[in-house]
Amino acid sequence: MERPGTSKLLLNPLDRAAEILFGLIMALTFTCSISIANSRHIEIRQLLVAAIGCNLAWGLVDATMFLLGTLAQKNRSKLIFEAVQNSLEPDEARKYIADSLPPAVGSVIDTDGLEQIRKQFISLPPATGKVRLTVVDLKKAVALFFLMVISTFPVVLPFVFIHDTGIAIRVSNAIAVLMMFLCGWSVGNYVGSSKWRVSIALTVIGIILVILTIILGG
Repeated sequence: MERPGTSKLLLNPLDRAAEILFGLIMALTFTCSISIANSRHIEIRQLLVAAIGCNLAWGLVDATMFLLGTLAQKNRSKLIFEAVQNSLEPDEARKYIADSLPPAVGSVIDTDGLEQIRKQFISLPPATGKVRLTVVDLKKAVALFFLMVISTFPVVLPFVFIHDTGIAIRVSNAIAVLMMFLCGWSVGNYVGSSKWRVSIALTVIGIILVILTIILGG
């Protein structure tokens, strides 16, 4: 029986895999264009700079959206906390609590369990002050940014050291496929599924997304 993994790192394997996969797709969109167009009429250096620049921009966008999403979620959590404390109807308060719980947790907590949580909420002091981002939130945003950017370099480095464009493309693609496979392996271990199955599935999905991105002009 497969057992779910645990993670004490800043980002869990799902977050890391998603960010790396996104970075790989963005980088491959540029590098694979070399094999589609005539490489003689392409300035490889400009293409690589564009790939890195694109991932820098998207890394910044992704980190910013993460912080905005985190702030919105914290505001919602505070709103639910205040609603539970101020509600004069226990049933209404329990509904607020049940709606805020993950489905797997909420499905096993009965009315008595929700009532205990409600009483604990009421016993706590009222929330004061504005919702703010923490240092951990900022560290996660920075980690997301660097994952997006760093994932670009293994894919573009072959074009720096290998002068034969055809060989560089094959090496670059092989590295990207390997990175996708390793991301899937990490995710499979974390969620407790077959690591081989998840790795292959994530790799295939990544390749399909790259192809679709190129076809759609991304």
